[in-house]
Amino acid sequence: MRVIIEPDYGKMSKWAADYVANRIIEAKPTAEKPFKLGCPTGSSPLGLYKELIKKHKAGELSFANVITFNMDEYVNLDQNHPESYHSFMWNNFFSHIDIKPENVHILDGNADDLVKECDDYEKAIRDAGGIDLFMGGVGPDGHLAFNEPGSSLTSRTRIKTLATDTIIANSRFFDGDLSKVPTQALTVGIGTVMDAKEVLLVCNGHHKARALKHIIDGDISHKWTASMLQMHPKAIVVCDEAACDELTVATYKYYLDKERGNL
Repeated sequence: MRVIIEPDYGKMSKWAADYVANRIIEAKPTAEKPFKLGCPTGSSPLGLYKELIKKHKAGELSFANVITFNMDEYVNLDQNHPESYHSFMWNNFFSHIDIKPENVHILDGNADDLVKECDDYEKAIRDAGGIDLFMGGVGPDGHLAFNEPGSSLTSRTRIKTLATDTIIANSRFFDGDLSKVPTQALTVGIGTVMDAKEVLLVCNGHHKARALKHIIDGDISHKWTASMLQMHPKAIVVCDEAACDELTVATYKYYLDKERGNL
């Protein structure tokens, strides 16, 4: 696992965006051989998306031959609802770049058959040739997508009932009303993410410090599902200083020295 420590959220987001952009450019995607990008939602990747949009508007980066697969979506929430992940992605990213609508894949939480929707999503990823780079964020409890503590580390795309803590945390997006928060979601599994050729996780803020400690400096555990990235051959965690508050001094210095070329 590669760990990048940046001074603040802005620099963390720029580093991550530079990496993603370079991987797309290096791949020289075409309509016949597109670049497949996994996308997260949430507050952590907003800076990353803004930086990618800047690159596109500056003429440095095109998404015309990029196919995206989002991590998750709420069940029984209208796609046009302002808090749906469909709305999030189009409002914060897709509407600002040149991606083709037919190349965007987001799970349908209103499908008639949710199990089939999940199975079809896995098939669509396989048919596309797998995901080249899966971006991700992480929750304070170390969850990746909606793979909350206790999720199988080999899980695939499926229906998940959300934990009470997640529902309470997400209520801030629903006027603080717990009754308005969806109680289920469709999510890619940890196994789905691990199948990607590369994974890039962004982690910022003191409230994520405990999670970061477990992800990069703890044992692999279903209690901290993002810790499974320790087993990925090409996983990168990009974090800011605040997220490093609970790392040991030795671990913190190790990763800084490694990036400086001192190790």
